[in-house]
This record gives sequence, C-alpha cells and structure tokens, in this order.
Amino acid sequence: MIKVHHLDHSRSQRVLWMLEELGLPYELVTYQRDSRTWLAPKALRDVHPLGKSPVVEDQGLVLAESGAILEYLADRYDDARRLSPALMPAEADERLRYRYWLHYAEGSAMPPLLMALVFARLRKAPMPFFIKPVARMIADKTMQSFVGPQLKLHLDWMEAELGRSPWFAGERFTAADIQMSFPIQAAASRNGGLERYPQLQAFVARIAERPAYQRAEARGGPLNLAAGSR
Repeated sequence: MIKVHHLDHSRSQRVLWMLEELGLPYELVTYQRDSRTWLAPKALRDVHPLGKSPVVEDQGLVLAESGAILEYLADRYDDARRLSPALMPAEADERLRYRYWLHYAEGSAMPPLLMALVFARLRKAPMPFFIKPVARMIADKTMQSFVGPQLKLHLDWMEAELGRSPWFAGERFTAADIQMSFPIQAAASRNGGLERYPQLQAFVARIAERPAYQRAEARGGPLNLAAGSR
C-alpha cells in the first residue's frame, strides 16, 4: 500500500487529494509542525534526507517533491487518463499546458510567495529594539520594490489563463489543477488575498466543492496557510 508522510498545513495535502481523486488506498503518517518555528519535525529526516514533506513510499520507492509525486501517480495508476492528458496528437496542446502548470506551481509561483512569508516573519521577529526599525524598513522596501510586483505579475498571469478555460490545462480538471491549488490558496491567505482576481477566487471555490478534495481534507486536516505568517 502507498504510504504518505504528511505534514500538517503543507504541500502534502495535494498528494492526499490526488490519491482520493484516483480512488487509491493509502496509509497516512502525519507529522506536526513546530508551533514556534513552523518548521517540520526532525523525524521527517528519517524518511528523506531533506526532512521535507510530502514523501511517498510505494513498492520500494521513496519519492519526494509534489510535482514528481503527482506525475508518478498519474503515470502508474491513472490508466484511464482522467487526471493527465494522453500523449496523443489530439491532446497535444492540453498535455503541454498540463506539464507547464505542473512545474510552474513550484518553479515560478511559489518563490515570491515564500519570500513574502519570510519578510512578514522578519517584521515580527524578536530582535533588539534599535535593530527593529532597520529590519522593518528593509522588509518593507523589498516587498514594495521586488516581491510585491512579482506577486502581482504572477497573479495577473494566472488570472488571465483561467479566463481562457475553467481549468489550467483546458476544459477538464487534471493533476495540474491539484498542483496549482497550493500557490493560489497561499496567495488567498496572504498579502491582501485574491480580492482583485475573480477567476482565481472561482477556482478556489470549485476545488473546494470536489468530493475528493473534501475527503483529503477530512483525512489530512484543514489547510491553514496563514498560520505560518503569524
């Protein structure tokens, strides 16, 4: 049976969702974040040297990285190609978009969101009183001059793409939408949310209505991405 090493409030929620969409049984091993640092526990290093989640064990394989795991599950278990376009001329455009968004989620969308989280934590971090104004000034300046514009660039791009079709790869739901859910939900929980992005808001509402998403949340716990920025 597939074993999922799942960290609360993390990217590994997507793996549970993928497994629920495929209707595959799995064993869930849950880890809790440190309430002060919001980091993963050291116990995850016994599973994978990086000590990160998600990690999946299946038939002697130990797999890390959300995108790689979703691709593996789709290639190995999705015979009907419900969640991934086939390698056929008729689905060539959909397959290309599917692959792009599967990698874009972590390669392009998440870095500015992670930087925003780091600078938000820096503003609130304990430090000597005479250093705090300088740290806050650096954080605010970086957000205004670089991180903020980058976030807007990516959110505008995702909004425009969802204006073309209801799902990222095209007219039907795929694993690319599972992969893209995390950066969009992260954006919704931080930096003013998605008030100016009706297509992204609709996407978040649509995925929350999926029965497999609800089952994954019931097993893995609710996803609270704002907690790490406190």
